[in-house]
Amino acid sequence: MSTTPETASLLTRIAEALERLSPPKPADSGFDAADAFVWNAETGRPDPVPEVSRVDLSLIRGVDRVRDILLDNTRRFARGLPANNTLLWGARGMGKSSLVKAAHAAVNAEMPGSLILIEIHREDIESLPRLMSLLRNEKRRAIVFCDDLSFDHDDTSYKSLKAVLEGGIEGRPRNVLFYATSNRRHLMPRDMIENERSTAINPAEAVEEKVSLSDRFGLWLGFHNCSQDDYLDMIRGYVRHYGLKIDDEQLVAEALEWSATRGARSGRVAWQFIQDLAGRLGQTLG
Repeated sequence: MSTTPETASLLTRIAEALERLSPPKPADSGFDAADAFVWNAETGRPDPVPEVSRVDLSLIRGVDRVRDILLDNTRRFARGLPANNTLLWGARGMGKSSLVKAAHAAVNAEMPGSLILIEIHREDIESLPRLMSLLRNEKRRAIVFCDDLSFDHDDTSYKSLKAVLEGGIEGRPRNVLFYATSNRRHLMPRDMIENERSTAINPAEAVEEKVSLSDRFGLWLGFHNCSQDDYLDMIRGYVRHYGLKIDDEQLVAEALEWSATRGARSGRVAWQFIQDLAGRLGQTLG
């Protein structure tokens, strides 16, 4: 069957139009570009983070037990040994997210390039399956990290997280671990769980559905408000680390006054005080 020049030209234009409409070919995963990334749910790609905002592991004080547990869990994972998904929960400002980033840096310093850290935002949890499919064939091991994870009324995206953590036909890739921080131990507001209990046909099953998400985390690491001694230990640790020049008696008086004005003692309050102190002393925190 012969084709006229007009028909050939028309077919060419149709083919070009279809090519423009088709989605782009998938590129390489992009996980070789850095050791840390932020998951971009819109593009379905990881955005590399050249310099992670983190503090040195030695500067995280007052949480020695949970620090050692998380560090050991992360080391075992980097070595290819069994390790647990981890929920870091409790008081605000006590270093939950800082500890995750510091543990990643410490283990990568011991075993260079062994781990990648990927932060996923709370609102992008439903895109976790796409991220998992990219990571499944990744050579390096990956910690997927969600900061300030919690779920509100009528929010069903927690079911996506449950399926990724343990359920689903494929399950969680062996080279992936999930770390999350939250102010809530069970990731759901108490009144939401109570409402499920009071309105459900089978209250026990309804509550089990909500609480079972936390059960997907093998490690629950609790963070509690620090004592005055722990708070001052944090302050002194920062002062020594950055070489700030101030008399200890004056340091204690100013640090306690700072915490009193904030109505709290925590690692975050200690760091805010150190930034103020360094600025007043004319010293940098490089």
